[in-house]
Amino acid sequence: MTTALREATGTVLAEPGLRVVPEPVAAPGYRFFDVTVARVERLSPSFLRLTLTGPELAEFGAGRDDQRIKLVLSRDGSPVTDLLTDGPNWYAEYCALPDDRRPHLRTYTVRAARPDRAELDVDVVLHGVDGGNAGPAAGWAAAAQPGDPIVVLGPDRPRPRGAGSGRAWGVEWAPPADGTLFLAGDETAVPAISAILEALPGGRRTVAVLEVPEAGDVLSLDLAPGIEVHWLVRGRREHGAALGPAVHAALCSLGLARAGAGQEPEDVDLDGGILWEVPDVRPTGCYAWLAGEAGMVKALRRRLVHDLGIPRTSVAFMGYWRRGAAEGA
Repeated sequence: MTTALREATGTVLAEPGLRVVPEPVAAPGYRFFDVTVARVERLSPSFLRLTLTGPELAEFGAGRDDQRIKLVLSRDGSPVTDLLTDGPNWYAEYCALPDDRRPHLRTYTVRAARPDRAELDVDVVLHGVDGGNAGPAAGWAAAAQPGDPIVVLGPDRPRPRGAGSGRAWGVEWAPPADGTLFLAGDETAVPAISAILEALPGGRRTVAVLEVPEAGDVLSLDLAPGIEVHWLVRGRREHGAALGPAVHAALCSLGLARAGAGQEPEDVDLDGGILWEVPDVRPTGCYAWLAGEAGMVKALRRRLVHDLGIPRTSVAFMGYWRRGAAEGA
């Protein structure tokens, strides 16, 4: 997962590996929020919910649905706010820090924002915790206790107050006004897809297919009538092995597959950059949203576009992580 951030000029500053995308000047400013852990809830074997709080969150710029933020974790124990300052030059300051002092930045989805209560919920996947191979954020989250400090990087609350949307707010979910909605992803996409689904009103054909590590990771969601969620338990199978065939079957059952109409999607070099594309053209008929491990997402996209004939302009796809590689910052 990668967050695009805006400089004062109104240009999005892309983190390493992400293309620069122009955004309206009205995009929000980003700042550091000093917060503490208010509550820790183990949702399942693989999912942990952190409720973060602090007076500064009253000014957090809540976005919509799949809004991304950064958790900022000290690498050497130094307070993050002693190393970085708010403002348009924060990223240059960050890059200029020595490697052994530069904080870790890890991207997560806002599962719920309650600025009126100065709270954020963030769901963390506990990758590698049991085997001692957890990354800095998952390791920190697994040990987190109420009162523990952490820093969040996110947008300022807009004036007039309201919820922001669009890439400048860390939001990629951009469906058309009508048509079928289809979402698929692995456990790293579950928080974003869950937030999207719970925000949808009823009366629209919506199907989601989610692959999770084990049966205990099937979560209870508060959904409007008519929204279907198919949970797949991976178990000992290869990552994404259950998801591909289930996605194929679901799209065929929805009547969206167009035999013989497949296009050849342009090849994506996973070693050459980030896998992340959201169509600018609003599709008709179907909007597909895929997220998770990059190799798995690449294979799913090919299945949709080449095998099932879903138009490329109808498929948003995001490689949140890549096996064998840590997040870049």
